[in-house]
Amino acid sequence: MENIENSQLTQEQLETHLWEAAALLRGSIDSGDYKIYIFGLLFYKRLCDVWNEKYETLLQKFNGDTQKASDPKEHRFHIPLGAMWYEDLRLESIEKVNKSGKEIEHSTIRDSNIGIGFRLQNAFGEIEKHNPKLKGVFQYVDFSNKDRFTDELLDRLLAHFETVRMRTCDVDSHILGNSYEYLIAKFADDAGKKGGEFYTPKEVVRLLVEILQPEEGDSLYDPTCGSGGMLLEAVNFLRRSNKDGQKVSLYGQEKNINTFAICKMALFLQDIDRAYIERGDTLLHPKHFQKNTKKLKKFDVILANPPFSLRNWGYDIWNSKEGDPFGRTEWGIPPKGYGDYAFIQHMLCSLKSKGKIGVVVPMGVLFRGGKEKPIRQNLIDQDLIYAVVGLGPNLFYGASIPAALIFLKKGKEAKMRNKVLVVNATKQIKEGIAQSFLTHNHIEKIAGVVNTYSEEDLFSRIVNKEEIVENGYNLNIIRYVRTDPPPPKIDIQKSLQKLQHIKSELDQEYQVFQSLFEEIVHD
Repeated sequence: MENIENSQLTQEQLETHLWEAAALLRGSIDSGDYKIYIFGLLFYKRLCDVWNEKYETLLQKFNGDTQKASDPKEHRFHIPLGAMWYEDLRLESIEKVNKSGKEIEHSTIRDSNIGIGFRLQNAFGEIEKHNPKLKGVFQYVDFSNKDRFTDELLDRLLAHFETVRMRTCDVDSHILGNSYEYLIAKFADDAGKKGGEFYTPKEVVRLLVEILQPEEGDSLYDPTCGSGGMLLEAVNFLRRSNKDGQKVSLYGQEKNINTFAICKMALFLQDIDRAYIERGDTLLHPKHFQKNTKKLKKFDVILANPPFSLRNWGYDIWNSKEGDPFGRTEWGIPPKGYGDYAFIQHMLCSLKSKGKIGVVVPMGVLFRGGKEKPIRQNLIDQDLIYAVVGLGPNLFYGASIPAALIFLKKGKEAKMRNKVLVVNATKQIKEGIAQSFLTHNHIEKIAGVVNTYSEEDLFSRIVNKEEIVENGYNLNIIRYVRTDPPPPKIDIQKSLQKLQHIKSELDQEYQVFQSLFEEIVHD
């Protein structure tokens, strides 16, 4: 790939560059593991290049005073001695690096006793040590295994990254963020079924956010934040609405250590500082609390795509004599083999009095019986659900079954009270080669009816609570909204008369036949 001098990198160029980096790892590690290593190097390269960019500006400002120019107080983050990309990894003199962005002279490591993997790990550790807000981002980006990452492979990988400079003047943070989403989608596609564990298709995320419509000043929370796509989309929504995407506070929790690290990297790469991402099991060990208490923190907007029908979610603790220590069983205890309502109840306990929730669930959550039915009944009786949207099949990685979106509010507006808007969007999909997806028009149509709380034939309907109660608190989409017109009504009287006429004609034909038959026999 050619270097770009004195111009911004395009989206396509950056995406190609990053995917080519992943291609270098093929055969060395599993495709499902690419993401943490590629994102780790991308993040590290961006940090070093941006720090150098600021350093050079400060050097001019302070008339060549290197001490002032490298003062951590002058930078958004600090790259300590021994942790800089070029000087400390390549073992080539800094003079060999052409800072204009032209191709960098490349040669192999001189000192074979100190491998590149070791130097990378040392640099990562030093950066985390000097930047508390980056704690944990490099924890499992481990290049130290020489059988997996030979110096020759790492040398090629670093050389590839060095062909593109990552300063802010070269790569806009929005383009970097979009490329990150592109790469996440590519990795999810490559990983197949496992891709759904860390990635929700961006069209579904956008639909969720378009309906929730976060505002400046809101606190947003994703209790199963994965690689951070929902939180990033909320920021992008504000930017598209000509609002300040920095004027929201983002909170998240993620169980998987690699995905947690990628989420933190992604938000930082987008220059988002008001992001508070914690690692751990949300249902067993939630990490966001009200100040100086062990009470769950409350948020304005909560959005999530929890793992579908999680089995080992913590039933034994919630169902024990002591019960859940955070009071999340107010509406009931979900069944041992289905954790969907456990996540919903966690979100409700984390919601402000005028907050709203949007959550992706398997369709069965709307109608399953057993221990889930009384929970759903309590949610409906307390008037917390304001809309459900049925989505089409094959939208999610590793889950071909249709899913649904449930939207909940505390303190509904008058037009929503004791009502649920049911939207049957199962036909609002475009089929792809391996997977279906939502188009812009689909998103616009679905979000439109929910946001206006309106009815449309064969698509959406406002259902009164009384009807839902009559149906046994069943929210199955097709019970209330069908996508095909009903068959024409049959006029029973008219049909009966027609049948009688046909019978009369048949009787006459039979008599003629009988007469002919008798004549033949007698002859």
